[in-house]
Amino acid sequence: MPKKNVLKNIFVSSIHQNAGKTTISIGLFHALKQRKLKTTFMKPVGQEVVEVGQVKTDKDSYLFSAVFKTGRNFKTMNPITIGRGYTEKYIAKPHRDKIGRSIKRSFNQLTKNKDAIIVEGTGHAGVGAVIDYSNADVAKLLGSKTIIVSEGGIGKSIDEIILNKALFDLLGVPVLGVVINKVRMEKYEKIQRTLSKGLAQKGIRLLGVIPADPLLSSPTVDQIKTRLGLQLMSGKESVNRRVKHAIVAAMEPHNMIHYLQDGTLVITSGDRVDNILLAVSSHLVRDGRSFQIAGIILTGDLKPNPEIIDLLKKSNIPVLNTQKDTYTIAGSIEHLICKIQKTDKDKIEQATRLVQKYVDVDAILESF
Repeated sequence: MPKKNVLKNIFVSSIHQNAGKTTISIGLFHALKQRKLKTTFMKPVGQEVVEVGQVKTDKDSYLFSAVFKTGRNFKTMNPITIGRGYTEKYIAKPHRDKIGRSIKRSFNQLTKNKDAIIVEGTGHAGVGAVIDYSNADVAKLLGSKTIIVSEGGIGKSIDEIILNKALFDLLGVPVLGVVINKVRMEKYEKIQRTLSKGLAQKGIRLLGVIPADPLLSSPTVDQIKTRLGLQLMSGKESVNRRVKHAIVAAMEPHNMIHYLQDGTLVITSGDRVDNILLAVSSHLVRDGRSFQIAGIILTGDLKPNPEIIDLLKKSNIPVLNTQKDTYTIAGSIEHLICKIQKTDKDKIEQATRLVQKYVDVDAILESF
């Protein structure tokens, strides 16, 4: 009698939010599909909600549905969505068993006739405890084995990994190992060598070390517009340009020119015509290479005269306008985190390449 295949049931957790769970999940999903494994995805407890028609679902469930054509059964992929006021209502009237039944029912439906499932958690191991289903609780309920995603570093990373693993250990959830993400290249070899030894001393396997990739942290002009509530003045056809870095153009033009590079977002007061004109003429050649800025944000609800506005429209550069001051906008952009979206084909492709190159997927599968 042939041996029944064991479900590759992988729970992706992290030491904190935005450590790169979705990047790792995308890469793993693609890697399993490449190995001819019938794979599905689940986000049992979601927090960041999008509306798809009449349905509210977690952003990552929508992303996987769109990218990997997993179907539009959003309620199954994301049975519990924690929207505004959910936790307060839960504390007033707990219903742990109902949540557990909903998660388990969805899991069983998704894994029918499947070889593997990627279950993405929300934040660190304890997130969700307020509704009596932390990530560790969910992993135990589903019989998953866990991968912990951490960002680069040595002492702090190991401390936080041990803290997270302790909760999984407490509930009897096996930890397959750790993937270290977003490691600066100049420190890559040192961190890989030291963490491999340090984690091994704690009985934890290092499954991979992924270098920091600027592309994965680069939003488009359109994403900045949406997140910050800015107004589009011109350049609609170019809003998908990637913003690689931003500068506050409060200096004189002859100084500003040294900061203009390919993918620069120029933030300047709407009455700084000199710097606006310099930005418009940025399709120039330096060191034998042509480049283009990503866009311009005009602050203070100030706009240049109609002739300059007409020139901006002809330049095809995305120009945004806001009532807020320059430094408020600059600070918001500096701390802006844009998760991978279905339109980010370049980011999705890069995520799959990074996992394929730097994560030991075969070691993960052999653990089953």
